[in-house]
Amino acid sequence: MLRLVGILITVLFAVACAVLVWPQFFQLETTFPIAQMVASRALLLAGFLGVVVLALLLLLARPLRGFAASILIVALIGAAGTVLVGALRGPGTGSLPEKTDTALRVLTWNTQGAAVPAERIADVISEQQADIVALPETSEEVGEQIAIMMRDAGTPMWVHHVNIRPDVPNGPQAWQTTILISTELGDYSVIESSRNGSSNTGSVPSAVAMPVDGSGPTIVAVHAVAPRQQAMSRWRSDLAWIGDQCPAGDFILAGDFNATLDHMASFGVDGGDMGHCRDVASRTGNGMAGTWPAGVPALLGAPIDHIMASENWVPSGSAVLEDAGGSDHRALVAQLEPAGS
Repeated sequence: MLRLVGILITVLFAVACAVLVWPQFFQLETTFPIAQMVASRALLLAGFLGVVVLALLLLLARPLRGFAASILIVALIGAAGTVLVGALRGPGTGSLPEKTDTALRVLTWNTQGAAVPAERIADVISEQQADIVALPETSEEVGEQIAIMMRDAGTPMWVHHVNIRPDVPNGPQAWQTTILISTELGDYSVIESSRNGSSNTGSVPSAVAMPVDGSGPTIVAVHAVAPRQQAMSRWRSDLAWIGDQCPAGDFILAGDFNATLDHMASFGVDGGDMGHCRDVASRTGNGMAGTWPAGVPALLGAPIDHIMASENWVPSGSAVLEDAGGSDHRALVAQLEPAGS
């Protein structure tokens, strides 16, 4: 009887390991609590290694050796699978190539409202030579302060902004998203459906900015709701909306997706990760570098902030910035080159 119980536990553990290593195969990547458990691959690996240690200890008890050995093998396979996924996505290189004349630098940073002062954000934009900046949870006032500093530094930028609840004075800055775009890219305008919320992420706003003359990429500053248990349906709806913002054409998505590549498995089209857009970090060796929470080492965190681009752009590098400046998110910056250049 005990042997049958051991076999049953081993089989159930093997199924659980398979689900956690590759949840998209079972179409469980956006299901509670699987979505939360796979957010940090490093912590998942630590869990598998903890089971390995426990199984090794159980091997010391002769009556449990068969059971312990089977659990040990399954845990080692789970750990190996997790390491393989992490290696394919990249543990983080931490630097960008030199910026070329044709390159476009994109930066995204959830600033957690007023946690990061405008001066610090402007300094990072200048240091990283960013042309496009997506700032979820950043007010229009802060965006304007940054733009003034950038103008004074000789690199002027236009400010665009969405407030999902403009009728509420002094509402939380999570209701706001700001985009800064270099004037060298021309005039942009946020589309009306972003402003009035008729087509947007549901609880926290995203912003779609299009070039006024039709020349240049459409830029989407993304902010999806966090996948808390009571918000799972809204989270999935937000991800579906984000995927729809990258049809065939010239698009750049940047922001706080509140989702890792695992969660996006069902939202990609024709090799894209979200719609036709492809994740830059995982294609430049940084796919496992966590951007949240900033209080833990990057490899232990969840890579939920992303920069994605359509096939019009070829990623040449990316970096997760270590200094979060007081926010609970680290900034992510990427360099894109025009395809065919």
